[in-house]
Amino acid sequence: MALFSREARATTPLAGVDLVLADLDGVVYAGSGALPHAVESLERAREGRRLGYITNNASRTDASVAAHLTELGLKTAPDEVVTSPQAAMRLLSSRVPAGSTILVVGGEGLVVELEKAGYAVTRSADDAPAAVVQGFAPDVGWSHLAEAAFALKTPEDEGGIPWIATNTDWTIPQSRGIAPGNGTLVSAVHTAVGRLATVAGKPEVPIFEEAVVRFGAQHPLFIGDRLDTDILGANRAGIPSALVLTGVDRPKHVLASPADSQPRFLLSDLRELHEPYPVAKVRDGVVTVGQAAVRIDGADVRILAAGERQIDLLRAGATAIWDTGRAIFGFRVPEQLYADPFHRP
Repeated sequence: MALFSREARATTPLAGVDLVLADLDGVVYAGSGALPHAVESLERAREGRRLGYITNNASRTDASVAAHLTELGLKTAPDEVVTSPQAAMRLLSSRVPAGSTILVVGGEGLVVELEKAGYAVTRSADDAPAAVVQGFAPDVGWSHLAEAAFALKTPEDEGGIPWIATNTDWTIPQSRGIAPGNGTLVSAVHTAVGRLATVAGKPEVPIFEEAVVRFGAQHPLFIGDRLDTDILGANRAGIPSALVLTGVDRPKHVLASPADSQPRFLLSDLRELHEPYPVAKVRDGVVTVGQAAVRIDGADVRILAAGERQIDLLRAGATAIWDTGRAIFGFRVPEQLYADPFHRP
């Protein structure tokens, strides 16, 4: 079932929202630079509601992220940033007592949170760690992954220690393009030891629960750029979501999205947070969004009217496909439907 609005009157995605939660990489910035229209759109969204950030990137502290956002023009306090290492600490504290030694694969963002939670940090499996916590850092290399594998050689159900990953994003947007993310590094250890990590960040629920509790939100909206982490996680947590096409996932991914990863809103960029969101109208099998119209005829997705806005055509096509409940490989999809004029890093 499609999650796009079918209310009788179009409202903006921010209507009734008391907290905007935004992912960072691919939503606010790519690398160190802000994405077009992101800063001014989020500053405007702050009017009348709270603004917070959720990030799976475990390489930096909440304070350093807040400082970066402030430099970009988004005045941000450290407690307005919810990180995957913070979510990992919630999981770790339920399984390993404070004061224990933890083997860390990752950077400062993870080390700082472990020390704040009262844990001792080691980089060596020879120090008999009580758990392994793994997160992304640009300098993580073979030797770090090998230490994790040595510490995790015994399965947990046979007396081995816990393994917690901050996140399993396969990729991370950078100013030069898309780079391998923590998921690739976790997968390397998994391949070596045959074990699965417990994941704290998106798409798992702990990081969203931490954010909602911290801000005391009743009606949050989450904005992300990835269907398999951001949108899936928000849906699992029961939080309405918006996918913005300035990061990793593209129109082809939107059309192919399974039911559990479909967003409530689909945005070209963050300016559309403040625009009335067009109602998807369905009549006699035709889905109309704005001036765009799409119909499903058996295995064919037919464009009846392209309209003036590619984003509306994509919204109409996604709604038509999603409403069938069928997988994308069961359709013949015209290239015009997944044209990609949208900005990405």
